[in-house]
Amino acid sequence: MTKIKKFAAVIILTIAISSCSVSKEATSIKQKINGNWMLETISTEGINGKVTATIFNEASFNCFVGSSWSFISSNSLGTYHINASGAECSALTRQIRWSIYEPKGETKQFQFKKLDDKQKSIDNDEGFRLEISLLSATNMQLKSHITFEGKPAAYIYNFVKK
Repeated sequence: MTKIKKFAAVIILTIAISSCSVSKEATSIKQKINGNWMLETISTEGINGKVTATIFNEASFNCFVGSSWSFISSNSLGTYHINASGAECSALTRQIRWSIYEPKGETKQFQFKKLDDKQKSIDNDEGFRLEISLLSATNMQLKSHITFEGKPAAYIYNFVKK
């Protein structure tokens, strides 16, 4: 191969590898998220009155409050665990695969897919994206934008690190 062809091949390979890599900021976000969290509260924005809703196609608001979440940044796997509570909430542990989505010019987003016991995506490969509103060493706030009665609204998930 001539020097020019070798150089072109190296450039193309470098571009291909760098386009698939995760940004330094996303890596930093993943490292902050890494660990065990508790979903302390869920609130709403743009919704008046009491809301009864199923979140993450899994269970009601009330069931997720107090749930435990575990995130492993090295392999992008995790779990959430809902405790049994009355007739409404059955105990459940769900495996997830998570990552950071970086839309250009917008707030970074936490995204996840639910997994089965063989770590295969369930729900026909559908997942969930939540805006990262706040992230510190001890607190994380994620926001899920929705439409409620034809108007923009949001669910706000407040986590504390264990």
